[in-house]
Amino acid sequence: MSTVQSVPYSRPLNLLVWGTYDLGKPRTRVLLAALRRSGARVTEIHAPVWEGVDDKSVIGAKAALQRAVRWGAAYPRLIWRLMRSPRPDVIVVGYLGHLDVLVLWPFAKLRRVPVVWDAFLSLHDTVVVDRQKLSPRNPLALLLWSWEWLACRAATRVVLDTEAQAELFRTAYGLRAERVTSAFVGAEASAFPSQPPRRRGDRAKVLFYGQFIPLHGIATIIEAARLSGDRPIDWEIIGTGQMAAQIRQDLHSARPTALDWQEWVPYPDLVRRIAEADVCLGVFGVSDKAGRVIPNKVFQILSAGRALVTRDGPGIRELVPDGAPGIGLVPPDDPAALLAAVEHLLEETPFPPDLHAGLRDRFSLGTLAARWDEILRGAAHRAR
Repeated sequence: MSTVQSVPYSRPLNLLVWGTYDLGKPRTRVLLAALRRSGARVTEIHAPVWEGVDDKSVIGAKAALQRAVRWGAAYPRLIWRLMRSPRPDVIVVGYLGHLDVLVLWPFAKLRRVPVVWDAFLSLHDTVVVDRQKLSPRNPLALLLWSWEWLACRAATRVVLDTEAQAELFRTAYGLRAERVTSAFVGAEASAFPSQPPRRRGDRAKVLFYGQFIPLHGIATIIEAARLSGDRPIDWEIIGTGQMAAQIRQDLHSARPTALDWQEWVPYPDLVRRIAEADVCLGVFGVSDKAGRVIPNKVFQILSAGRALVTRDGPGIRELVPDGAPGIGLVPPDDPAALLAAVEHLLEETPFPPDLHAGLRDRFSLGTLAARWDEILRGAAHRAR
C-alpha cells in the first residue's frame, strides 16, 4: 500500500461519517469499527437507502426506481443536519458514495472541511468492463465514467480496497499519486472467528459462497466439480445473482453428482458451513478487476482459518506471500488448476491450529484502525 504522511495531533480526530453508505456491506461495517477503534470521535449522519439490496444490478426496474427516489429524497435532510452539526476535522463518505460526494462537495468547501471518500471500487469498471452490462461505446458508459471522474475531484482523498485498484483510479482518472490510496477490506472477526483445525472424514467438503457475478467465475468452479469425477469430494455452492439463470441451465444439462447448490442460507448457518469445509473458494473470473480485488469472502475465510483457493493476481499478492500455508493461487478460468490446488490442500490436512494467524494480523481491526487513522490525519493536514 502507498504511505500517507501521519500528522501528530494533541487530541483524537473528530470525524463525521456522512451520507447514504450501505451498512449491508462488510466494507462499511468494518470501516466504522476501525474508525472507532482508532480513538477518533465518530459522529454519523446517515440515511438508509441501500439496506436489504445485496446485488444492486439485479433488483429490477421498479425496485431500482423506488431506491432512486429514496436516494434523492434523503439529501435535503442530510444536508440540513450537516450544516447544523459541529465542524469536524474530516468528513468520511462511505460506499456507495458516488453521488454523496458530489452533493457534499460545495458544503464541505463552504465549511473548509476535507473529504475522504471510500470509493472502494470503480462503478464504470464494474458495470462496463467486469459485468459487461453496458457497451464501452454506450453513452451511459461515458456518463458513468464522467460521473466517477468528477466524484474523484470532489474528494480530498480517494480510498480503494487494494493498491492495484488505486493505481487503476490514478491512471483512468488522471489523479496524482498522493490523492489516491488504499486500505484492505478486512473481516468482522466476531462474525468469522478462527475455527479449530478440521480433520477430514471419508469425503472432503469444498465450499463457495457469494453473489453470482462474472468476477466470481462460478462456471469454473462447476467445471472443476465435473473434473473431480468420482473423487471423494463434495462441492457446495451457496448464492445467486446475475449469472444464476445461466448456471441453472448449465446444471440442468449436466450436473456434477457431488455438487449441491443452495441460493441462500442464514448468516449464522453460513459461518457454520465455513467451519465444516475443508477448503473454501474465492474468485476465478477472467477480468482485470478479478485480479485487482481481494473479495470480502477471502478475508472471511482467512479469518476463520480455513484453507483457501482463489485466483492469482496483483490484488491478492498484496496480502498473500509466496508459499503461504493453506492457500492455493491459480490462473483465472482454469478448472483443472482449481481442482489440482484443492487436491493439493487436501493432502496437507489437517493444518496446524490458528492457520493464517500471520496474515490476519495484516487486516486485523487494530491494523485497519491505524491505517485509516493515517489516511485521515494526512487529509486533515493537507487541508490546513
